[in-house]
Amino acid sequence: MRHAQTISVVITTYNRPDALEAVVRACFMQNDKNFEIIIADDGSTANTRACVERLAAASPVPLRHVWQPDQGFRAAMARNRGTLAAHGDYIVFLDGDCIPQRDFIARHRALSQPGCLVSGSRILLDEALTRRVLDEGIDVAAAPLSARLGWRLRGHMNKIIQLAVRWPDLGRTKKSFSWRRIKSCNLGVWRSDLERVNGFDESFTGWGHEDSDLVVRLFHAGVMRKDGAFATEVFHLWHREARRDQESSNRKVVLERAAARVTQAAVGLREHAHEAA
Repeated sequence: MRHAQTISVVITTYNRPDALEAVVRACFMQNDKNFEIIIADDGSTANTRACVERLAAASPVPLRHVWQPDQGFRAAMARNRGTLAAHGDYIVFLDGDCIPQRDFIARHRALSQPGCLVSGSRILLDEALTRRVLDEGIDVAAAPLSARLGWRLRGHMNKIIQLAVRWPDLGRTKKSFSWRRIKSCNLGVWRSDLERVNGFDESFTGWGHEDSDLVVRLFHAGVMRKDGAFATEVFHLWHREARRDQESSNRKVVLERAAARVTQAAVGLREHAHEAA
């Protein structure tokens, strides 16, 4: 089976440099360093730029910063522009508040397979543990199992079994479509497949469902989905819920496209061709 060679990790961020620094420094500690980092910045201010400059100076892997003006929630555009700046044949999308474990890259590489995407898994941290991670510099990815068990028992994280068990690449590929566990905060996709469906669709307004739209379009284009649970877990730092004014209308669009078996983004990668030229 052919696995991904160079991996590009596209990390989306918006005005949360403390979380971004924790995420990127965890990337620096990966046991597989054959990857690059693209910070896909949806309009953050100078604090984030300064943070990225510090990180780039210390990075053991190539690191680039792709910034766009703040014109509201435009994560789909940020991910597309991050993809265009990437050099890898395999893109792993990671959010700037999701701390990867030490073998995150290695596990994504091992699960990568032509004709498939990998929808990763996450473990939610509560507000109290998130504050300790960011304020005290706790390395949650390196914490011993005893500490993690204590956090789980006290309700500071919502899962632990996924951290103690690694499931092999058996029975992960689903031939039928499921809406469950579609999260662009931890998603591995071949670049050629993204190009085939024109990437994320930037025509969505506000927060919500642009990740589901991508996955369902990839499915209709013939890309099957692998479940990345018990292999690719990330620690999702707590944050206040984003405004979801457009969520119901966005979901309606996704369901209509799914029924029509749409594969192409209305506004996506190809619309940025002039930037790559």
